[in-house]
Amino acid sequence: MKLVGRTVLITGASSGIGEAVARAAHARGATVLLVARGETKLKALAAELGIRAHVYACDVGDPEAVGLLAESVRADGRSVDVLVNNAGSGRWVSIEDASPEELLDMAKVPYVAALLMTRAFVGDMIERRSGRIVTVNSGVSRAVWPGAVGYASARWALRGLDLALKSDLRGTGVGATEIVMGTVSSSYFENNPGSEEHLPKIARMVPVITPAAAAEAICRGIERGRGTVIPTAQLKWVAWSSQHMPRMNHFMLWLTGARRSARRRAPVSPATPS
Repeated sequence: MKLVGRTVLITGASSGIGEAVARAAHARGATVLLVARGETKLKALAAELGIRAHVYACDVGDPEAVGLLAESVRADGRSVDVLVNNAGSGRWVSIEDASPEELLDMAKVPYVAALLMTRAFVGDMIERRSGRIVTVNSGVSRAVWPGAVGYASARWALRGLDLALKSDLRGTGVGATEIVMGTVSSSYFENNPGSEEHLPKIARMVPVITPAAAAEAICRGIERGRGTVIPTAQLKWVAWSSQHMPRMNHFMLWLTGARRSARRRAPVSPATPS
């Protein structure tokens, strides 16, 4: 699917990977619908991009808000060709160091948000027999390390959503793409203090990529109709070893991960999701 002339809706578009995807898709000739809670940043990005960029402020973890968003998009006469479920949040923290509210928030965004957004727009895609649902996921959905229970389990739920969509949408003309990212040079660690200390040493073999490089991988995956995109060779090896050598993979991540006795408790207040 070439992006020129298509309409691409991106959640979490106010910063990081989401902003970069909006820029990359727009540069390819797509109309971009920018979705996040922070309307000010979205408007600044839309003003910079100019034509073919439209703002829809929304809390994508709220079912009512997502319903109103879908109504607004349709009322504006727009049909979403590509949905990029990118919004996400969550600290890397041991389960006992997270409040119940924080654990629920980590499940809500990204997983519940992706579920709600997909439901809101996939019906129109099925009716047109054309479209693509894109799930932006983390390498922790393949290889789990200590000290990231809420975050990791939410990302595995995202992986399950992508696999379920691939099965459920077969033959409809609507495709599903999962993008599996390693560390991206965004503001994640700044917004989630204490998380970087939980990254296993062995995971540092996976190179850090820029949001722009991540966005290019996402756009190429959409255009080529790929089912799964893993941008770096090192992360591909991690994903392969988790499937074919799970005991070794799990042991190495545990061995080089943060020891429970040495973990520093992160601040109680997590960052607000985009």
